[in-house]
Amino acid sequence: MAQIGGPCPGPAVGSQLSVSLPPSLAPYLPRALLGASGLLRGRMSRRESPPLPPSPPPPPQLLRGDNGLITGKEDEDRPQRAEPLSDSDTEIIQGTWALVYKNYENVGVSLLIRFFVNFPSAKQYFSQFQDMQDPEEMEQSTQLRQHARRVMNAINTVVENLHDSDKVTAVLALVGKAHALKHKVEPVYFKILSGVMLEMLSEDYPECFTEEVQQVWSKLMGVLYWHVTGAYTEVGWLQVSSSAV
Repeated sequence: MAQIGGPCPGPAVGSQLSVSLPPSLAPYLPRALLGASGLLRGRMSRRESPPLPPSPPPPPQLLRGDNGLITGKEDEDRPQRAEPLSDSDTEIIQGTWALVYKNYENVGVSLLIRFFVNFPSAKQYFSQFQDMQDPEEMEQSTQLRQHARRVMNAINTVVENLHDSDKVTAVLALVGKAHALKHKVEPVYFKILSGVMLEMLSEDYPECFTEEVQQVWSKLMGVLYWHVTGAYTEVGWLQVSSSAV
């Protein structure tokens, strides 16, 4: 199991913003956004509409195993191989998250700024700051800061309850349905935000987010995406992959 060292220093708000994302983020992005090298070809405006990307393979389903742990499980409709979260996986996730969550508001603000700078089309769902272009202006936005707190607190609720699959399922169902019915957010943005978050944490907390830790967090992100998009399907969305970006 990966050993987590001392407290990791918190990143400055809006630090390490990039317009071009590394190849390691490629699995989390629609192929229509990627060039031949796997890098983002360039920032796309909110009004641009790239070709329809292929539907991504579904992440593992979140289920309670015999030992009460959250696991992935295959079934006839989901042939993708399962990657269960073991005791050590859960310990790694909760340990690293505890260090990040100490600085949750600034981390959340940095996450959203990076997300909106690289994927400005996502701002169309936020009337309060959809016209902001400058990262410093975003950093000063009270509305953006409030949303950053909501995002980080939702993740915290999931992480704290990894041994309670019913709780995790309920939380993610609420998140998915709210974004589908009330906010009408294209679900592909959840996949993109997950990738941006993993990229940011690996850069800002390199001593904590080792390659092994990143792999464990990738499994968790797959579980989260499964449940959020499951909620979209439940309320009538026929397609969870979109060209909206």
